[in-house]
Amino acid sequence: MILCVTGPMAAGKNAASAILESKGFSAIDADILAHIAVDNAKNTILNTFGEIAREKKINLLNEDDSINRRELGRIVFSNKDLIKQQENIVYPEINRLLEKFIQEHSRTDIAVNATVLYKVPIIHKIDFILYIDSPFIIRFFRAKKRDGMKSLQILSRFKMQHNLFTKYKKANADIRRVWNIGSREQLEKKIDYFLTESRLRG
Repeated sequence: MILCVTGPMAAGKNAASAILESKGFSAIDADILAHIAVDNAKNTILNTFGEIAREKKINLLNEDDSINRRELGRIVFSNKDLIKQQENIVYPEINRLLEKFIQEHSRTDIAVNATVLYKVPIIHKIDFILYIDSPFIIRFFRAKKRDGMKSLQILSRFKMQHNLFTKYKKANADIRRVWNIGSREQLEKKIDYFLTESRLRG
């Protein structure tokens, strides 16, 4: 079984992925792969966004000379065209890395923790979508506490993920929405039910 664990920012995807991993799934976080993909595409990113960064007095490099993803986000999330440019650079590499991970773990169940997997071809190899969700206000304060981001930046990220559930539905994905509004134990029970139901359907 290959699952995509997805949902909006600060809904609880990481917690759900950890629960699946504790149940024997080989789990991969697409954010980790994005780090690798961004590093692999460093020169292209600097060539594409360097001039805008200089105009905005934004330093795209960390002290270790790697790309500062948060600062890159300040640039690209301000404009849909810039987001598309970044996706065209990074997503093909993310898809390649995911393909490699799936091949290397073909003997186990797999959980791919990813927000926008519907944008890459690997979505067609996914058996089920586990869509983790939480009310807006809960997600807002989780993000505030976890990431230390400014309120307007959080709201901007939330806006970019508008209609995420619908976008997965349009990808013809077999999807189940699970609400994460209580304890980890409650979330685990819901995931257990999802797995039992999914295996019966599979």
